[in-house]
Amino acid sequence: MVEGLPPGIEWRVESERVPYRVALDEMTSRNAAIAAGEAQELVWLLEHPPVYTAGTSAASAELLDPRFEVVEAGRGGRYTYHGPGQRVGYVLLDLRKRARDARGFVHALEGWVIDTLADFDVKAWRVPGRIGIWTRDIDGSEAKIGAIGVRIRKWVTMHGFAVNLSPDLAHFGGIVPCGIGDAGVTSLERLGPPLAIEDWDRALLARAGEFLDRLNVPCLPEGS
Repeated sequence: MVEGLPPGIEWRVESERVPYRVALDEMTSRNAAIAAGEAQELVWLLEHPPVYTAGTSAASAELLDPRFEVVEAGRGGRYTYHGPGQRVGYVLLDLRKRARDARGFVHALEGWVIDTLADFDVKAWRVPGRIGIWTRDIDGSEAKIGAIGVRIRKWVTMHGFAVNLSPDLAHFGGIVPCGIGDAGVTSLERLGPPLAIEDWDRALLARAGEFLDRLNVPCLPEGS
C-alpha cells in the first residue's frame, strides 16, 4: 500500500465491506486492550454496508426516514450515514504517548483529511461551530464532504472520520446529517472525475506521519 508507514501502529486496510456492528465491537475491545497495554494502536480504513449511526447528541426528530439499520455508536455528534463509496477511517491511538489534548486530536484528524483532499484538487476547510469537513458544491453552495466523530476513553481514541468518495448521496436524505439542516452533502465523484478507493488510501496514508506529528503539539486555545 504505502511504504515507510510509522512503526508501532497496525495499519489495516479492508477491501471488503465490514458491517457497522462488527466494526464497533472490534473498536470497543481494541480500545480497551490499548488502554491496558495489551495491543498495538490501530488505524483502520474500511467501508460499511448502508447504516445510520447515532452519536450521543442525536435527536430523534433528525431521523427522518430510517430506511437502513440505525445503530447507537457511542461517539460524539448526532446522526450520520455510512455506506458504499464512503471511506471510513477509525483511529485508535493512545494520547498518553502524545499531547493529552482532545480538541487537538480532532483538529489534527480534520487536517489530515483536508490535506489529503487538497492532493486531489479539492479545497476543503473547517467551519467554526460545525463539526466536519466542508467544501464548495458544484452550485457554489457550502456542502459537507467529510464527517468527524470521536470518542476518547482513558485517553485512547476511537471512531474517526468518513469521507464521501462516491456514495449514493440520496441516502443522506433519511437523516438530518450531523444535525445541520441548512447545508447539503457532496462527494469527490460529484465534484470531479471518479477516484478509486485505493488512490484515496494511498494519498491518505502518505500523510500519516504528518498527522501523527501534529498530535505531539497541544492545540492552541481558540483565538490565539
